[in-house]
Amino acid sequence: MLTGGCNCKSVTFSVAQPVQATACHCGQCRKQTGHHWASGHMPVTDFKITGEVCWFDSSPNAKRGFCPTCGCFLFWKHNDEDKMSFSLGAIDGPTGLTLHRHIFTADKGDYYTIADADPPREQDT
Repeated sequence: MLTGGCNCKSVTFSVAQPVQATACHCGQCRKQTGHHWASGHMPVTDFKITGEVCWFDSSPNAKRGFCPTCGCFLFWKHNDEDKMSFSLGAIDGPTGLTLHRHIFTADKGDYYTIADADPPREQDT
């Protein structure tokens, strides 16, 4: 079980393992986080969320969930999926995970590189 939450702890969550870690390099994730967004992705039914989450419709296809008090970006959900992503940076303590893949690498920032030894890269998904 992984547990996490926002900076002010108004929103907390727990998820069951196993989780595959993904780094998203799309422009929206970079603007939202200041770099790429590392997340786990799993069925909504595997989440336990406490507190009020505000949702921002970031595109016609997806929304982003954040704490209304401290503004931490915690969740991403495609409108047509029964799965949701959560921020690995919001996990309390070590995750024990390794990065599984990179997505939207064509949109990555020009100030960093993705090492050849890193997991597979997908230009867009």
